[in-house]
Amino acid sequence: MKLLERVPSYVRDFESYVPSRPDPILMRQFGVTHLYRLNNNENAQGPPRLAQEAIAAFASERAAIYPSGDAYDLRQALAAKFGKLPEQFLVGNGSCEVISSVVRAFCGPGDAIVTADKTFAVYEWVARFSGVQTLLVPLVQHALDPAAMLAAVTDTTKIVFVCNPNNPTGSWWNRATLDRFLSGLGDRALVVLDEAYREYLDDPDFPDGLELMARHANVIVFRTFSKMYGLAGFRVGYLCGSPEVVDLVRRTHIAYSVNILGQIAAKAALVEDEGHIASTRRMVDEAKAYLQDFFETLGLEYVSGAGNFMMVRTPISDTLLYRRLMQQGVMVRTMTAFRYPNWIRISMAKAQAMEAFAKALRMILEKP
Repeated sequence: MKLLERVPSYVRDFESYVPSRPDPILMRQFGVTHLYRLNNNENAQGPPRLAQEAIAAFASERAAIYPSGDAYDLRQALAAKFGKLPEQFLVGNGSCEVISSVVRAFCGPGDAIVTADKTFAVYEWVARFSGVQTLLVPLVQHALDPAAMLAAVTDTTKIVFVCNPNNPTGSWWNRATLDRFLSGLGDRALVVLDEAYREYLDDPDFPDGLELMARHANVIVFRTFSKMYGLAGFRVGYLCGSPEVVDLVRRTHIAYSVNILGQIAAKAALVEDEGHIASTRRMVDEAKAYLQDFFETLGLEYVSGAGNFMMVRTPISDTLLYRRLMQQGVMVRTMTAFRYPNWIRISMAKAQAMEAFAKALRMILEKP
C-alpha cells in the first residue's frame, strides 16, 4: 500500500509495546493454578475502604451516562485537598494520557525533551512516536544526574521530565537538589515532576512539587491513583500546574477520557486516606526488609530506594528467569527494556507473595 509509505518514519520505525496476556491465559500457558503479580507495581492491598464502598455502590444504570468531560467533581476534590484552584488540575486516562497531552501542547517539529536514560519509558515513547527528539541522560549510581540533565538542555528543549522518585531505581532528589536544578534551569524549559510514587515516601526532605509551583511557574506535577491508591484498573492520573500552563495543555487533551466509575472511586480514595497510606507503607517496608535479607543471603546485588518495588541483578538472563518464575506462578518485570539487562524488578506485596517469589528464585538459582 502506497499509503503506508506516507506514514512518518518516526512512526514506522517505532516498536509498539506488547502487553502481557490476561492472567487466565498465562496460567494455562505456564501450567500453574495461581499467579502472583509482582510486575506492575500494583498495590496488593487494593483501594482504600471508602473507594471500595463507592465502587460497590455504583448503580449499573449510570453506565449509560457519559462521565463528566473534565472530571469536574474530582478536580474540586483535588483542589480542596491540596489548597489549589480546580482549574490547576487536569485529569487523564492514567498518567500516560497526561504525558501525551503535555508533549502535544509544548512540542512541535524540531523540538526536544530531556530525561534520564533509565526511567519511566513513556516519556521517551511519546516523544519518539510524536517526532520529537529525546535526549537521554545516563544515571549515576542508579540516580538521576542533575548537572548532566542541565547540560543536556539546549535551545530546542521544551520539556524536562524528572521522575521523582525514579522508576525503576527508587532514587530521588531532595529539596536542595531540586531547588538547585530549578534555579539553574530558570525558565528555559517546562519541568515535569512525575511524583507517581511520592506517597510511598515519608521523609521531610522529599520536595513537594505542588509547593514548588508557587516559586517556579514552569513546574507541573504528575500524580496518579494507580499506585498507592490501588485504582490501576480504572486508569486515573492527573497533573497540577499554573492556570496558564494547564489551560494550554487542556487544549490538546481529549474530553470524556476518564470513565465515570474511575472518577467516583478516585474522589472517594482521597477522603480519610491516612490509614490506607500508613498500612500500605508498612506492607512495603516489611516486604523490602524480607527481600533485602534474602538477596544478601544469596549474594545478589539489589537496588532498594523509594516506591513499592525493588530491583535485583540476576546471574542468568532476565527473560529466561521470567519464564522460569512464571512456571512457579510468579510474575516479575524484566528490565532489559529499561536498559538494565539481566535485572528484574519486583513489586512489593504481602508476605505470601514475597515468600513465594523467594522460594521460586532460590529453587531456580540453585538448580544445577
